[in-house]
Amino acid sequence: MTFQVNKEEGFALRKSYLGKSRRVVVKVGSAVLTSKDGLDLSVMENLARNISFLINSGKEVILVSSGAVAAGKKRLGLQINRTLELKEKQGAAAVGQSSLMRFYEDIFDRLGYKVAQVLLTHDDLSNRNRYLNVRNTILTLLEWKIIPVINENDTVSVEELRFGDNDTLGALITNVIEADLFVCLTDVDGLYTGNPHEDRQARPVYTVAKVDKKVETMAGYVVGALGTGGMQSKIQAARMVSARGGSSFIGSGREEGIMQQLFACEPVGTFFLPQVEKMQSRKHWIAYVLRPQGYLVLDQGACKALMKGGKSLLPSGILEIRGTFGVGAPVQCLDEKGSAIATGLSNYSANDLNKIKGLNTGQIEETLGYKDSDEAIHRDNLVIL
Repeated sequence: MTFQVNKEEGFALRKSYLGKSRRVVVKVGSAVLTSKDGLDLSVMENLARNISFLINSGKEVILVSSGAVAAGKKRLGLQINRTLELKEKQGAAAVGQSSLMRFYEDIFDRLGYKVAQVLLTHDDLSNRNRYLNVRNTILTLLEWKIIPVINENDTVSVEELRFGDNDTLGALITNVIEADLFVCLTDVDGLYTGNPHEDRQARPVYTVAKVDKKVETMAGYVVGALGTGGMQSKIQAARMVSARGGSSFIGSGREEGIMQQLFACEPVGTFFLPQVEKMQSRKHWIAYVLRPQGYLVLDQGACKALMKGGKSLLPSGILEIRGTFGVGAPVQCLDEKGSAIATGLSNYSANDLNKIKGLNTGQIEETLGYKDSDEAIHRDNLVIL
């Protein structure tokens, strides 16, 4: 299948998936919410009206919102475009988060809805028990007819605890609560086949069947404050949602009635179709939530056994171990050229793998003095990338 579906078929598929969407995650970023004067309340009010439309249509809605740092800069009298050090960003977020939530409370209260704040770090989702607790909290709020407003906890986040961006956070939340649709509202109106300001042949891409290198290249054609890196993160977020069987939409967050247009199947934005084969929840957690603590370089035979044969990884196929990690740690498998081919949970520590790499399973116990498993990574804990 090519990455792009023709316009007529694409809108028929869009209508089908939208018709089945009952739970929706809406993500909005700082590029949409802020102006030179800080948070743009008119944009926030438009966002609330779009969410109100979804709720009145019988859908459950979760809002993933940036804006705390921008709100903090405004209250502190800092220029909105000023680059902050980490400690300054944490301080600005602490000042601004209450303002952001107060604005949302006031705006949604006028529309008759209650909101709840949920602040998360990456560690909250990488720990399996806390991952499930996050899910239960959000589902309880939805049961109570309250709109969860989720943001990264910038006040305490350091590099190893960060999601990287709220696109990733939004995609992860979509999959945590098994939402049907991830809506990413941004400052551009979608993907194009080329730069529309330079290429007269450039056309909007309305429907994407599969995120591949061609689609990733299109991120470079985006023109707006968002920038290339920003659109690439949105495409990767759509890939994550697709892997778990959900749909995604990228469209303009400043457009009046964008949700009405989307659900009326008007030609707006870019719609990403779900994968036919839905990845299991636990494997998705391993592949997309956990961060590798080490790397295993594999020989050609092991790569083929994993990718083509559906096999577990045996120590005999390991050429090199990179990093320091313990038993059960997430590790990434690389081919000899350094390309990532799989990720999984290691049955042995880095120290022990260094001792048994290249050995047959029958040599593990005599080398280590014990043998917990024949496999370095069992197939049940392995995900092909």
